[in-house]
Amino acid sequence: MKLHFTRNNGPVDEGIDGLMETADGIRRPEYVREMIIAALKAGQEDDERADLKLMNTTLKEMRFTSKIFGPYRNVRKVTVFGSARTERDEPVYAMARDFGTKLAESGYMVITGGGGGIMQAVNEGAGPEHSFGVNIRLPFEQKPNPVLEGNPRLITYKYFFNRKVAFLKEADAVALFPGGFGTLDEAMETLTLVQTGKRNPLPLVLVDEPGGTYWTAWIRFLEEEMLARGYISASDFSFFERVNSGEAAVKHINRFYSRYHSMRYVNGQLVIRLTSALAPHHIRRLKERFRDILLPQGNIVLSGPLPAESDEPEIAHLSRLVVDFNRKDFGRLRSCIDAINEY
Repeated sequence: MKLHFTRNNGPVDEGIDGLMETADGIRRPEYVREMIIAALKAGQEDDERADLKLMNTTLKEMRFTSKIFGPYRNVRKVTVFGSARTERDEPVYAMARDFGTKLAESGYMVITGGGGGIMQAVNEGAGPEHSFGVNIRLPFEQKPNPVLEGNPRLITYKYFFNRKVAFLKEADAVALFPGGFGTLDEAMETLTLVQTGKRNPLPLVLVDEPGGTYWTAWIRFLEEEMLARGYISASDFSFFERVNSGEAAVKHINRFYSRYHSMRYVNGQLVIRLTSALAPHHIRRLKERFRDILLPQGNIVLSGPLPAESDEPEIAHLSRLVVDFNRKDFGRLRSCIDAINEY
């Protein structure tokens, strides 16, 4: 029997409905039904054990990720990357620990890879009650650090790609300390997602010790090789900021959320939610400064919550800016958010 995602599968649809009714407590049954159909179709179409194992493990890992993070949706979190090989006596270790402390004091929770080095330092600073760990099973080097061992917010993944989703899907900000291939991989992953609009804008801070050259050398490569060859745009440099202290990193993150709250697309328009309203003359200035990112004849207008946002009643009180954004110039959009926070 050929299965379809539309409801024309006869007894299979009836069986799925009955299964969900028997299981009881199924929320969003329309999505659960499609997940079951997808599993059945995979079983029909794919005879490779490895493929089915990958799909099975991926679904299990993503379900568990949602279960662990779900109760903390309303708490802002900062994902921190950095080398697992950083030693405790290195200055940057102390910086990372201090950064974790300051984040917790500012009301944030931290997400790390759960291992040693920079990850352990941040977890030490934030404390276990303010920490998540998203670990990865490796044949060497990576094991839960003492702060997170036994913590109910520690998740261990088989697949890197599921772990990456957790790192960035759950983050309200990202901080990068010096590190190896994994750190740079995550730096580029984050930049790629925000540059292409697959991830909403968020603060991205590059933390180096005073006098350190790690991130200045990396930025120089971006400027002298990637920008000079036209592979990236000058506006892409607005996605990140280099700092040389944990205090400066926290200040940068706090500044991003000083007025900006969140954003959402509704019927093709960008809705930016604000914790305090902008004055009319500030909105006029925004439109003048960022006319280049608006659609032809586009506008920026003050608004209350739109009908489509009724599924988020907890933020219905926030002011809105409805922007006819071209969904292309995300570096300039990030600069627009900075301007909103400055007014």
